[in-house]
Amino acid sequence: MRTPTGNEVATTAAPAVASTTAALAPAGRQKLGVAARMLAIESEIGRMFERVPFGCHTLDAEGTYQSINALELAWLGYTSEEIIGKKKLTDFLTPASQEKLHAHTLDTAAAFLALKLELVRRDGGRMSISLSALTHPSCDPKLCRALIFDQTETRALQSERKVSAAVFESLAGMFITDRNQRILQVNQSFTELTGYTAQEAQGQTPRLLSSGRHTKGFYQAMWAALMEHGTWNGEIWNRRKNGEIFVEWLSISTVTDLSGAVTHYVGSFIDITDSKRAQDQIAYMAYHDALTQLPNRRLLLDRLNQALATARRSSLHGAILFIDLDNFKHINDTCGHETGDRVLVETANRLRNAVREGDSVARLGGDEFAILLEDLSSERMESAAKAGQLAEKIRAVLAQPYLLGNYQFHCSASIGVDLYAHTETATDLLQHADLAMYQSKKAGRNTLRFFDPTMQTALSQHIAMKNELRQAIHQRQLRLFFQPQIDHRRHIIGAEALVRWPNSNHDMVSPTEFIPLAEESDMILQIGQWVLETACIQLKAWENRPLTRHLRLSINVSAKQFHQSDFVAMVKQVVADSGVNPALIKLEVTESVVLKVADAITKMDALRAIGVHFAMDDFGTGYSSLSTLTKLPLNQLKIDQSFVRNIGLKPTDAVIVQTIIAMAHMLNIEAIAEGVETEEQLAFLERHGCDCFQGFLFGRPVPIEELEAQLVARAALVP
Repeated sequence: MRTPTGNEVATTAAPAVASTTAALAPAGRQKLGVAARMLAIESEIGRMFERVPFGCHTLDAEGTYQSINALELAWLGYTSEEIIGKKKLTDFLTPASQEKLHAHTLDTAAAFLALKLELVRRDGGRMSISLSALTHPSCDPKLCRALIFDQTETRALQSERKVSAAVFESLAGMFITDRNQRILQVNQSFTELTGYTAQEAQGQTPRLLSSGRHTKGFYQAMWAALMEHGTWNGEIWNRRKNGEIFVEWLSISTVTDLSGAVTHYVGSFIDITDSKRAQDQIAYMAYHDALTQLPNRRLLLDRLNQALATARRSSLHGAILFIDLDNFKHINDTCGHETGDRVLVETANRLRNAVREGDSVARLGGDEFAILLEDLSSERMESAAKAGQLAEKIRAVLAQPYLLGNYQFHCSASIGVDLYAHTETATDLLQHADLAMYQSKKAGRNTLRFFDPTMQTALSQHIAMKNELRQAIHQRQLRLFFQPQIDHRRHIIGAEALVRWPNSNHDMVSPTEFIPLAEESDMILQIGQWVLETACIQLKAWENRPLTRHLRLSINVSAKQFHQSDFVAMVKQVVADSGVNPALIKLEVTESVVLKVADAITKMDALRAIGVHFAMDDFGTGYSSLSTLTKLPLNQLKIDQSFVRNIGLKPTDAVIVQTIIAMAHMLNIEAIAEGVETEEQLAFLERHGCDCFQGFLFGRPVPIEELEAQLVARAALVP
């Protein structure tokens, strides 16, 4: 048999009342109608209290149950048949609670105050409750309705809230946002860590703390993880209110409702700046030398392995330099290890300043250092030359005196070099460079050796030629040759001044050999100034002769020379000292010289103001754009001989030549072709409007006496 609920008990009298009402007088029916309505209201109240999450019952004047909801029945462990009309509330109270309830009912002032009692369940278990009495004014005043709250659950909830509050106010900074990431609440640690008060943070988003160090992609990945997994944690750089940057470990979790929709985000973070700094320091020390702060052997090998992997893809050669200080042990033995350490630190600084940006300098231990050079060249010999050039520079730098306090030390270095491409291993390379360094020691120290004997021979020749060139400049052995330039009437209108070097055997050293040597050092500056001075002296001498006073001289300017801060002042000084007409000077620059357009225009305009002309040499082989060309104050475009040589052989080169001539004329610039060697080439150039010509067809570079003889001979042919 099903157990009736309290609602069913409360409504069982309604049909009897209704049938009796029909047989009564009007006055009686009116009274019964009110009673029926009251019973109906009471029934509705009973149904309402059946759905609430707390206990509810009514007692008569004797304290006997008249109704009870299902939740309270479950707490007690009885059915409604066992309780309604049979049991009293006091039957389920401990003796102490019975006394407490009796005293409470006698206190009229406390009738509506909550009373803490203890129930005894059917199974003997005890349950703490809070009882609140309600007396319905429309019902029998002898009936009393009461509400019962499970104090055990309430205490647990309060305890849970206390724990949650303690957690929220922990050392970790915490914040809670709504679904739109607007901050609703922060804790005290948040304020202490960020400097923002709760009032300042509320309504803002966590972007309030953004340091600007992370990319947009970083935050996109963070929110993607949150959407997919519901959590994210990681290291993030943020900014305090005072502008200080700090690093934190941040954990974010999503809060969802029953449907799975996000309602809140909860974030917690701790400041790990100090521990991060300590970890970074530990990691740094694992890969760096404590004394010099240079990378150690471990890091060098790691970088060398990466460089080898890169070389396999790029086919570019690199090199490893192994450096050992000469007689360093003597400094340690005579002056002490502290002085030796200072020498090592100074050596490290010199090496840092000597290498290119991107090169790696390392200390391997003791007085041994290494340098990793990457991306030298795709040609092995060229790579060897570059590595040897830097090694020589380093050798010279380390040979300079060490000034430490009141003492001066000399400590040269022996250097071993090995080239790599893509087949070597990092360990083998270091061993090879080490062996080459010992060869340097055997050769008398303060020198360098290649592991590959072929490279060593080439390097020795390179160094020897450089020393000979330096001596040739000092002894004024260089000569200036002149190659005539012709107009469309076949008249000599000027010449290009070309430097030549007759060696000790009176053989001419090719400019393609010694000019690159000069450009590796400041010798190119000495040569450039000597050429300009000598050419201006020659122009001044020509001014006094009717046959030559109209001639111009084209003078090549190197990139290193042009980029000198005093280049304009130097040219003006040479012009003033020689007294030459600057309008007869034509400075030839290459496209690579004028890559810094603004600086080039400033210098060229300054010299154009005194009459100097400019030509762009080797045009078409560089990277100048048409827009750059239109900005430069040029008088002449020189078509590179590589295009002229292929006229009649490569249609594409012929088209390039036509295009350059047309471009020059559109810009009101004169076009001159160099490397003209055949009548067919000349005919093509003339047919397409080229203005001037230079090449073996009209004469090779010759000494000034031979050029002047050509001028006299040509003048004699003119009627």
